[in-house]
Amino acid sequence: MIVTPLLLLLLGLMGAQAIDQRTAAAMAAGLCKTRPTDLVFIIDSSRSVRPSEFEQVKVFLAKVIEGLDVGPNATRVGVVNYASRVKNEVSLKTHKTKAGLVKAVTKIEPLSTGTMTGLAIQFALNVAFSEAEGARKSNEISKVAIIVTDGRPQDNVKEVALRARDAGIEIFAIGVGRVDMSTLKQMASDPLDDHVDYVESYSVIEKLTKKFQEAFCVSDLCATGDHDCEQVCISSPGSFKCACKEGFTLMDDGRSCSACSNAATDVVFLIDGSKSVRPENFELVKKWINQIVDKLDVSDSKAHVGLVQYSSAVKQEFPLGRYNNKKDLKDAVKKMAYMERGTMTGQALRFLTDNSFMQGARPGVTKVGIVFTDGRSQDYIGDAAKKAKALGIKMYAVGVGNAVEDELREIASEPIGEHYFYTADFKAMTQIGKKLQINICQEEDPCECDSLVKFQKKVEDALQALTKKLESMSKRITLLENKIV
Repeated sequence: MIVTPLLLLLLGLMGAQAIDQRTAAAMAAGLCKTRPTDLVFIIDSSRSVRPSEFEQVKVFLAKVIEGLDVGPNATRVGVVNYASRVKNEVSLKTHKTKAGLVKAVTKIEPLSTGTMTGLAIQFALNVAFSEAEGARKSNEISKVAIIVTDGRPQDNVKEVALRARDAGIEIFAIGVGRVDMSTLKQMASDPLDDHVDYVESYSVIEKLTKKFQEAFCVSDLCATGDHDCEQVCISSPGSFKCACKEGFTLMDDGRSCSACSNAATDVVFLIDGSKSVRPENFELVKKWINQIVDKLDVSDSKAHVGLVQYSSAVKQEFPLGRYNNKKDLKDAVKKMAYMERGTMTGQALRFLTDNSFMQGARPGVTKVGIVFTDGRSQDYIGDAAKKAKALGIKMYAVGVGNAVEDELREIASEPIGEHYFYTADFKAMTQIGKKLQINICQEEDPCECDSLVKFQKKVEDALQALTKKLESMSKRITLLENKIV
C-alpha cells in the first residue's frame, strides 16, 4: 500500500474528529462561532523540515481550518510558504469553502532551501494581507498570522514583525524542535504567554489544534460547560461570571460557594508523600490543596489552615495560624518538598491528634482533618482514626490510585458518603476538590437559645406587670382628682 500525502492528511483529520468533538459539538449547536477573520498561515519549509514533517504541518493546518467558519463573509484563509524564497500558496480570496482550502493545503510542496522568516513576514504584510489578495479593509475584521518554524532565521525578524503588529496583524509564533525561542518572542504579539507556543517535534504539533480553534471561537462558555463555577454560571460574550444559589456566599476565588463563610474553622491537611505518589503527581496534590484553600475564608478570625506531610516519618510543614491570608498560605503549599519513602498513615493520624490540633488550635472552634493517601498504610490506623473522631475532629478521607477504600472509610467521619472520596487517577482530583465541601456552620448552643427564650419571657411578663400597675395608678390618680374637685 502506498501512503500518499493526501492519505496522511485524511488519516490525521479522522483523528482530529475524536480530539475536537467538544468544540465541533459546540459549533454545531450554535454555541461557538468563529469571528470573521483574515487568517494567514506562514509555514517554514526550509531544508531542516523533512518531507514527512512537512506533511504533519499540513495536517495541523487542515485541522485548524476544520474548526473555522469559512466563507467570504466569515473567515478567509491564506497560506504563505517560505524558505530562502517566499511563495503565496493560497490567497485570502481564492477558496470560499473548507473543502477547497483543505484540498489546496494537500498540494503544497516544501521549498527545501534556507530560512528567511523576516522576508516571509514582509511578504505577508505587503502581499498576503493586501486588498488585492482578498484582505478586508474593515476594522471589525481581525487580521491574524500563524507562523510555524523550526529553526533560526537567516535574516532579521524583529523590525519587520513590529511593523506587521503595528499594522494591526496579531501574530502567533509556533516553534518546533531546536527553534530559537528569542526569535519567536520577537515575532509574537503580546501577551507572549498567549502567542508563543513550543512543541518538541512536528509529530505533536496537532495538540495545538484546539488552542487555535478556541482562539477564533466566541462561545457561550456556560452552555458548553467550559467553566468552573460551583453553582451558577452567568454568560457574557466569550466570558462568564459565577454566582451562588440563595443562602450561599460567593467566595474570594470567584468560583466556589459557601453556606457558612463566617464560621471560624481549624483545618489540617495530612498529605501522603510516599514514593508511590511520584513527583509529578505530588505537584497535582499541591494544586488540589490550594483548590480547597480557595474555598475557605482564610483570616485571623475565621479559617486557619495547617499542613502535615508524612511517609515513613511525619513532618509538620506549617502549623495552624501561621498564615492568615490565602496568598501566603498557597505560596507555602507550593514550596512543600516531596519526602518519598514509606506510608505510615497510622503514625500520621496520631500526630494529627496529639500535635497538630493540640498546638495552635483555638478552643471552641470546629476542627477538620483532611487525609490524602495513594496506598495501603504500613501500620495500623484503627485506634488513631477512632481517637480523632472521638475528639470531635471532622475527618475527610481522600484516596487515589492504590489507596485502600476500607481504610479510607475507617478514617472518614459519619455520614461516610459525605466524608470519603476515591479516584483511580491523580488528574481527576480536581473533581474531588469540587465535591469536597467544608461548609462548617456555627451551631447554636441549645442552652444559650433556651436561656434567651426564658429571658425574653421574663421581660415580657415584667412589662405586662408594669403596665397593669401603671393602669391601676392612673385610675387612683383620676379618683383623687375627682374628690378634690
